[in-house]
Amino acid sequence: MALPDQAPDTAPDDTIIDLLIAGGGINGAGIARDAAGRGLSVMLVEAEDLAQHTSSASTKLIHGGLRYLEYGEFRLVREALIERERLWGMAPHIIWPLRFVLPQLHSPRPAWMVRLGLFLYDHLGGRKRLPATETIDLRTAPQGKGLNPGTCKAFIYSDCWVEDSRLVVVNAMDAQARGAQIFTRTRLVSARRDGKTWLATIADNTGQRTVRARGIVNAAGPWVEDVIQRTADPATAGNARTRGVRLIKGSHIVLPRLYEGDHAFMLQNPDRRIVFAIPYEGEFTLIGTTDEAWTAPPGPATISQGEIDYLLETVQRYFAVNIGPENIRWTYSGIRPLYDDHAASASAVTRDYVLDVDAQDGAAPLLSVFGGKITTFRKLAEHALEKLGPHFPMAGPAWTAGAVLPGGDLPGGDFDAYVAELANERPGLPRPLLRRLARAYGTRTEHVLAGARTIEDLGRDFGGGLTEAELTYLARNEWAVTAQDVLWRRSKMGLHVLPQTEAHVDAFYAALQDG
Repeated sequence: MALPDQAPDTAPDDTIIDLLIAGGGINGAGIARDAAGRGLSVMLVEAEDLAQHTSSASTKLIHGGLRYLEYGEFRLVREALIERERLWGMAPHIIWPLRFVLPQLHSPRPAWMVRLGLFLYDHLGGRKRLPATETIDLRTAPQGKGLNPGTCKAFIYSDCWVEDSRLVVVNAMDAQARGAQIFTRTRLVSARRDGKTWLATIADNTGQRTVRARGIVNAAGPWVEDVIQRTADPATAGNARTRGVRLIKGSHIVLPRLYEGDHAFMLQNPDRRIVFAIPYEGEFTLIGTTDEAWTAPPGPATISQGEIDYLLETVQRYFAVNIGPENIRWTYSGIRPLYDDHAASASAVTRDYVLDVDAQDGAAPLLSVFGGKITTFRKLAEHALEKLGPHFPMAGPAWTAGAVLPGGDLPGGDFDAYVAELANERPGLPRPLLRRLARAYGTRTEHVLAGARTIEDLGRDFGGGLTEAELTYLARNEWAVTAQDVLWRRSKMGLHVLPQTEAHVDAFYAALQDG
């Protein structure tokens, strides 16, 4: 996306923005939204697409992190559990409850320990709407269908599912609606302090420009240390040696549906690691995640053969299926930028976050985000603005707790009722299409459909109900530029359309941009 009125190596104008945010993942988008809502002027730059890396490669859960209790992460778990129901209320179109079955077969933890953990999980975060834990016998319960023989006792507990990429996008949309400038395909080249402000150089495919800002937020995820090094102040760059990230690769595989029902499974492996099996996109089961140390520079990640073998072995340990690599429909991998607490194993590294503010002698601040998890993004943003508060006394108070995200204002928070209302108003449109659109866009579905009453009104169908109207909406409202942006981030339609669809969508976007 081109920057407005820019030219290579231009001098800055007299405009000074309050915050320049580097990174368009969940933390950058969340901080941009919070800051803009407090009345600060905000510019966010993302070198690629929103949520292109870590924030689109999660297990897609809004959860407290049951296994983190084992490592004594009580503060983190409590904060995440409180956020769980809060976020569900803010975005009920892209976040919804999910029940998890936790079989005790193959468990390296005794049942009493698991039950104690679940008791804490039920009560630590003020659960109100989600059902409590229960114990079942998988030999007779419907949740046992499809599992290997010998599986008997299991616990069922509650967490929530989230469309992770869409959570990033709706935060960016809300930030923009509150005055923030959001630039994708735009990178922070360098920055240096100049008096009481930062002088930063940013670039897109048309050239460079300079921006003056009162503060910088480094929310670059795996690239957080790289951004620190791009600041010219040697003292600031030195922080990269004392505050660090530990890069951990997590991979997932998508298989044809392994079992019936809307429940998920939390599978305990003999090595004490956890793998989830989750209903996915109607026809599939999502399996993940792994924990592998990433020692190369940050960049695109792909699944290794060892990770494939590990996940398939887990599936075969629990499910009565004959499954192999040939059955994998899709894989995705991401690098999680965890705060380096020097834990011995990748699985034990803390998922908590650290916010580091460099503002020596009253200089313009640089706030760097280390670690974090998607569930706590809103609270992280709130804490970030608290840290920056002394530098921005004009900023308004905290406001995001309970403030709905774009599309989340479903009447009564009732998703099914909203879909029924759409179907009643537009009987000429297929109900499955309306349901999919509502899951993606919530009340913004009406903007996607505009005045459409029949499928023909939506223009060309690129396959699976992905229409010209939807592609145009995504380009104009959600920074979509390529087929990858649409098929694998703002949706997972890539699983439901023919391979040649990608080329057709790219051609459509090229023509749209030329027009």
